Amino acid sequence: MFKKSVVLLVSVVMLLTFSAGTVMAATPLNEKIDALIGTPYKYAGTTTKGFDCSGFTSYLFDQLGIELPHSSKSQNDEGYWIDKSELRPGDLVFFNTSGKGISHVGVYIGDGMFAHSASDIGVTKSSLDEAYYKKRYVSARRVLWEEIYTQITTEPAA
Repeated sequence: MFKKSVVLLVSVVMLLTFSAGTVMAATPLNEKIDALIGTPYKYAGTTTKGFDCSGFTSYLFDQLGIELPHSSKSQNDEGYWIDKSELRPGDLVFFNTSGKGISHVGVYIGDGMFAHSASDIGVTKSSLDEAYYKKRYVSARRVLWEEIYTQITTEPAA
């Protein structure tokens, strides 16, 4: 009986901790991303019917009034370079998944996580610390003006 009580108590504490983090993360950026989670992968896709990785990021940033090219390699030329230790929500993160340079892009969302359109599952969230992405991480770029960054990451979602 004691063991069941401890397990239940730990579960409740974890649930409350996760819920508090989720409430704090309810920003306009995360709301836009969450609305796209589960959108299928589609090669060269740029709409909610299906996205490739750069189609996802260009669509998302278009919703924020920022035009990005539809190519992960070209998006890596936008904004300015930042160190991985300086990542903040809204930064673009780039990976070499093909062995031929920049070939994948996602949007950093905080807490070591990024959103992207993966070829096997579509729009999803992944950890930068997952072995696959950690090994293939190349760089990050900041493309959001301070004013837009503040609006989409600190104001409560409408």
